[in-house]
Amino acid sequence: MLKSKFMRTTVIVAAAFVATAATANTYGPYPITLQGYEGDRTNSVSYNGQIARHVLHDSLKKLAGRGDGGANAAELEAQMLSYFNGSDEDLPIIAPAGSDEFPVMQSMVGEISGGKNMSGKFYNGAMPAWPGNMSGVQVMEHMISNAAAANGGFDAENGFDWGQLISKFTLGAMPYSQAVDNYLDEKLDADNKPNDGPYSDGAAYTGKEHVWDEAFGYFGTPAHTIGLTADQVYGIAKGRDLAAADANGDGVVDLRSEMVFGPAYYAAGADRSGNTNYLPTITQAFIDGRELITSAEGVALTDEQRNELRGYASTIEENWERVIAEAIFKYAGSVYNDINALQEAGEDNAEIYRNYVKHWGELKGFTMAIQSGRNNLGATAVEMNTLVGFGPVTLDNSYVTGLDADGNFTRDRRMAWSDYQLNMLKVQELMVSAFGVEARAKDQLAELEALAGALDAAASAETD
Repeated sequence: MLKSKFMRTTVIVAAAFVATAATANTYGPYPITLQGYEGDRTNSVSYNGQIARHVLHDSLKKLAGRGDGGANAAELEAQMLSYFNGSDEDLPIIAPAGSDEFPVMQSMVGEISGGKNMSGKFYNGAMPAWPGNMSGVQVMEHMISNAAAANGGFDAENGFDWGQLISKFTLGAMPYSQAVDNYLDEKLDADNKPNDGPYSDGAAYTGKEHVWDEAFGYFGTPAHTIGLTADQVYGIAKGRDLAAADANGDGVVDLRSEMVFGPAYYAAGADRSGNTNYLPTITQAFIDGRELITSAEGVALTDEQRNELRGYASTIEENWERVIAEAIFKYAGSVYNDINALQEAGEDNAEIYRNYVKHWGELKGFTMAIQSGRNNLGATAVEMNTLVGFGPVTLDNSYVTGLDADGNFTRDRRMAWSDYQLNMLKVQELMVSAFGVEARAKDQLAELEALAGALDAAASAETD
């Protein structure tokens, strides 16, 4: 079953690349096809709201590191919640802010799109990967509250990097969840936002045009991605490749169409391995799907057209899911390596421990992200949550096991470093078996057999 899924993805991907030569290499502009439209717009593409939410996410992540350990907690929490829940006042763009070498056009979120929030588009199903039996929104509110009370977003005692946890969970719970479990799912149904009418009153685009555009916006890649390398896209995300970003040559980066955000950044990061093509595959599927909708010229899509569209949607979803799995694989390897470094460092380990907590936050956030999509991961999610835990093994070998009646983290169990390292290798093994990851950054699987054997031998010796 699993093998056939990956084979199907490969076939669809190959078809997308064959189509590339005959289709446009940018996402838009696309003509107005809405019948009866009498406005002055000439381009039907619109996904500014999704870009605004990416900016809200980037800014929230930055704010998560601005706590002073308690004195500014209430003020900071209110500020963070204004980016999560929205605000009656326009909010400054904290990130990406740009620089002299990489100037950004917009400085306020409202310059991209007004009245937007994250919470209304956030995954709100159960999130068993976090203690407390909370929904996705409740988990984020809990994280925000803890980040505001922390010093620099770092909880050394429990092993939490709040900025990383907030960011990586959000990358699944908002853009991924919205794209694959909303716009590319039920909104592709014939009677949901049909193509022979406007998306909403006064719109310049049809229902299906805007549905597809919004999904593309959540992927967070520049409209001209197909003409860029993975290294260039990665450089844009890092704010250091203006030439690659500035598609229209006006000397500034327009966040609405020229910037790289989280999902596309991680796709490019995986592709830099040379083993994958997630970014062009996903982007081309978006382009091909949009061209199919545009070709309908404002009439309802036929069943055949919608089936073809769902094929592109399937390509997007399967590859996007594997991008998240690649990140889980990578950060499990980083945590494994950090534990080696901690053991070698002895007591002089503060910097290494900080990196370890950062990498664990990225790992944990992505394990939550991948559980925010359309697919019920079932036993895979249970195993992943068990291996990673609610918190990392800390310096005294304890780890978070839950919350007490007052909402404080409890750490009433201990684990040896070597046992937790084995867990990380099993996470990597799970990403290969369940998702077929191929980039495999920080691959430590060669150590699995030896470490498992050593732990088994030690356990046998203790019982002799």
